[in-house]
Amino acid sequence: MAKYRMVRTDFWKNPIVSEEMTPEDRYFYLYLLTNPHTTQTGIYRITKKQMAFDLGYSLESVHSLIERFTLHHKLIRYNPVTRELAIKNWGKYNLRKGGKPVMDCICSELKEINDTSLIPFVLESIDKQEIRSLYESFCKPVRMSSDKVMNDQNENDTYLDTDEDFDDTSLSRHTIRAQKEKEEEKEKQKQKQQQKEKAFNPNIENNPDIEAPSQNQKSKDVKEIIEFWDNNGFGFSNVNAKEQLLSWLDDSSFLQPKDVILKAMAIACANNKRRLNYVVGILKNWENESLLTANEIDAYQKEQNPVHKQSTKSFPGGRDIPSEFELDLTAGEE
Repeated sequence: MAKYRMVRTDFWKNPIVSEEMTPEDRYFYLYLLTNPHTTQTGIYRITKKQMAFDLGYSLESVHSLIERFTLHHKLIRYNPVTRELAIKNWGKYNLRKGGKPVMDCICSELKEINDTSLIPFVLESIDKQEIRSLYESFCKPVRMSSDKVMNDQNENDTYLDTDEDFDDTSLSRHTIRAQKEKEEEKEKQKQKQQQKEKAFNPNIENNPDIEAPSQNQKSKDVKEIIEFWDNNGFGFSNVNAKEQLLSWLDDSSFLQPKDVILKAMAIACANNKRRLNYVVGILKNWENESLLTANEIDAYQKEQNPVHKQSTKSFPGGRDIPSEFELDLTAGEE
């Protein structure tokens, strides 16, 4: 992880940036160049969920921006399987100087790249021959394939750009593919959920008239979280924050996601920190500690903050009177 990234002043003189990009595009492009997940190679692993959290966007907005930068601007490539992102002009902004430390760093990071087809994409903008040679050494296995294989790969690869001009038909084709992938993923999750329900209620499988309650239960969970959010001052009109919080119902490892989310929001209210970042920070801490249910969280908190009971035993004030003591009221009068 780098402490800083360089963006040259001629970045703003680029015709694509100044004429074709919207303000939102420029913000997203600067984020891709400078976010803390970047590496020296210009190819790094990052999830769409992380981008949405950092930028304050919804997952749908991030998906649209990635699609626009891949198909229209042709400045990035994103592999949704390995979750690796490559920036075309990375070498133009960051790979102007060589030297052994830089070369060793690039070499070690190139070895960790899973999708090696992203390496030639970044190689195009590298001017320094020493660094180009290093990138080319990792491109050789990819270039051994025939033209036919490469053509087939381009047809089946949804994140590689093409030499054709961008049009609505191309965008629709890629959008449909992305929608199909989402539908397949949802279908897999639905099947897993049905298997869990059958394990707890075997009558569902034997009686088709009984409808699986998963969808209704999810709607209730969403409604309960939204009501808690709106009624406790988190921001009634902050729709993006609500969407990001609700994504924890499906994308988290919690066994009781609704109860855990509500508990995190209650803690945020108690500490007067009614912000999405604070709630998400609590959820991430619990995930890191492998606390997946509300009961596990309660038990963990009790261990961290034990309650000291105050003793109810009373102690008399002053000294104890000896048993052989006799009170004589006339003593000392003579």
